Amino acid sequence: MTTTLAIAACAVPFVAGDYYTSFATEIAITVLMLSSYRIVVLTGEWSFAHVVLQGAGAYTAAIMVKDHGASFPISLVAGSIVAAAIAAVLSMPLLKMRGFYFLMGTFAAAEAIRLLWRKFTYFGGTRGFSGISAPYFDFGGVQIDFGRSANYYFLTLAVVAACLVLLWRLERSRLGKVWKTIEQQDVLAQSVGIDTRRYRRIAFVIAAAFAGIAGVLLAYAFGSVTPNRFSLNFALYLMIWAIVGGTRTFFGVIVGGIVLMAFDESLRFAEQLRPGVYGVILILVMLFWPQGLERLIGWTGLYGRGVSKAAPVSSEGGA
Repeated sequence: MTTTLAIAACAVPFVAGDYYTSFATEIAITVLMLSSYRIVVLTGEWSFAHVVLQGAGAYTAAIMVKDHGASFPISLVAGSIVAAAIAAVLSMPLLKMRGFYFLMGTFAAAEAIRLLWRKFTYFGGTRGFSGISAPYFDFGGVQIDFGRSANYYFLTLAVVAACLVLLWRLERSRLGKVWKTIEQQDVLAQSVGIDTRRYRRIAFVIAAAFAGIAGVLLAYAFGSVTPNRFSLNFALYLMIWAIVGGTRTFFGVIVGGIVLMAFDESLRFAEQLRPGVYGVILILVMLFWPQGLERLIGWTGLYGRGVSKAAPVSSEGGA
């Protein structure tokens, strides 16, 4: 499955034009967003703030490029660090809440940050930033202009692939098993000495760091950053895509993101119908496929065998 996806992804620029190559770049960024969002879900929480944390990475890249002429690698690291730092600050009040209250808390925090972007001229106001120049690398005389859609697509694909490998290994580490234990047996985890709030904070911050990277990639891809790009609508769509794809396995959100982004593109001719269509899809999935597309593919059983390995986590210090 992984090999097939990798081959198909690498073949896109050779079989499609610039428009679909740019769209494939957007899909790759969305896959990274969904995969990082799943880290928060692994601890049993859902968040509206993930999209705004992506925006923090995008705004950081825009400021670094426009005001300081920073290179792509520096912007990428800076965007990730800033998004993680904002998440660390937000986590202090937000993670005192659970469930619905945490969800509403992230909504309030996200709207407050987006309001700051709109009101302060330092962030470009409602217009945001535009004219973000594409990366340009010069390796010992070998020059690569990533302003070309195919070149930037491969750059994005390489960054996203590296991030997915890190997320994959992280989920299968002892830390990932602690997160799954907290999701399934929160009270039991606390009773054996696991500081659940601390581990939820770690998940929230790590997820934000990867969302920041996705934001930097998005800023370079579009050459602009505006507050409306990180609105509540996109946060809702991100949540729906995760639910429809399935969050029980690593590949569920990836397949869900690819399928639903392609479906979303087909709805461009009927923009006003999009919320209603997604509402119907969400209802149907919750009624007939509550575990999402991953159940149809048959991955949930694999996840179930992996969960049993997460239970023996016995203490905070051993994680």
